[in-house]
Amino acid sequence: QVDLAESGGGSVESGGSLRLACDVSGFPHRTYCMAWFRQVPGKEREPVATIDSDGSKRYIDSVKGRFNITQIYGKNSVFLQMNNLRPEDTGMYYCAANQLTHDYCSRILRGIAIPYYWGRGTQVTVSS
Repeated sequence: QVDLAESGGGSVESGGSLRLACDVSGFPHRTYCMAWFRQVPGKEREPVATIDSDGSKRYIDSVKGRFNITQIYGKNSVFLQMNNLRPEDTGMYYCAANQLTHDYCSRILRGIAIPYYWGRGTQVTVSS
């Protein structure tokens, strides 16, 4: 019954901004880690940012200062505001979720944990 639906992808020029949204329904856990991943063909899906039910945020180094992950509890939505976009930010962006343990979001950012629930993705293309 869990559904994650991404939106907001598109094509922008370098330096532009884009705001991704993920609408979540049916999530059965009180605590959670929400994450944004991205993937390009031929490469592993990589984590970009996480936010947990306590509001703690984490980012990979390459997007720090440019991306901001937020959530709206009542709306069951998570967002990724992407500023100063670069061509290397291009990829299919996925929203993902998992029940939270004390270090789960940290593990996701380190690439050693995979969320259980996934959206279908939204394409982001940044031209040079």
